[in-house]
Amino acid sequence: MFNFEQVDVWQRVIEFLQQLINGLALGSILALIALGYTMVYGILRFINFAHGDIFMLGAFAGFYLAPKIAAVLPTPSIWAGLAVMGISMMICAAIGVVIERFAYRPLRRSPKLAVLITAIGVSLFLEYTGQLVFGAAPKKFPDLIPVYPLTQFGGLSINSNQVLVLGVTLLLLLALKFITLKTKIGTAMRALSFNPEAAALMGINTDFVISFTFALGSALAAAAGILYAISYPAIDPLMGILPGLKAFVAAVLGGIGNLPGAALGGLIIGVTETLVSGYISSTYRDAIAFGVLILILLIKPSGLLGKKEVEKV
Repeated sequence: MFNFEQVDVWQRVIEFLQQLINGLALGSILALIALGYTMVYGILRFINFAHGDIFMLGAFAGFYLAPKIAAVLPTPSIWAGLAVMGISMMICAAIGVVIERFAYRPLRRSPKLAVLITAIGVSLFLEYTGQLVFGAAPKKFPDLIPVYPLTQFGGLSINSNQVLVLGVTLLLLLALKFITLKTKIGTAMRALSFNPEAAALMGINTDFVISFTFALGSALAAAAGILYAISYPAIDPLMGILPGLKAFVAAVLGGIGNLPGAALGGLIIGVTETLVSGYISSTYRDAIAFGVLILILLIKPSGLLGKKEVEKV
């Protein structure tokens, strides 16, 4: 006998799995941005609010690089997409170093409030300079990578873009883990995060390590910008505001200064936002991240994987 209740339950399961996959893809992008926030905070103890705009610059770098790459490599193709992403990451890494050198380094011994205001100023400068240079109107991102369905099972749809986003994010996270745990520069970054004065006394070039941290975080933000533009192919100079704020929330949720926490926070925010949008209302999808921020600050201010810090008087 045909059971309509079983069919309804199965459809609900399929719908939930679809929302989960969509949320993991979005969360992976937020995780890459959040890593930049948490690395800078781990070393300098301040929030680089211009980081979301580096994400935007990565997308626009890909937008202008795509025609150049298309003249050399067949487009759309996975190789063209990887080439655009790699060059965009290098461009944004250089921009991150320039921002650190000229905006933040002169204020390194200044009060944290001065650095925070400067970060907001750099963010506004990048946004409105972007409107002047790129134009305020949204632009369609080029088709870099072919999109095709990988599976269609009972209404569950998984396409190549979602797998690409998850795969690239996983590879970048593994590369970041290798750099921070298995290399000399990673050891220097951890030493500087733990005790900047002792690290300097041990001969670590703190200026170089800080610049490298900004370069690494900016490169990850650029990768996130390309992945975001591939998934949601309309870009504009203000596109980094909301993803940047949500990634900041993700970093706080996971434990600001904790790399695995930033990745976990990004995934949680992405999945939560998608589930709220799918089951409650898309009206609340942008508000949910800030609701999570308030909740985590009330319940566990140090974040899910963060540790309480004892402030010395």
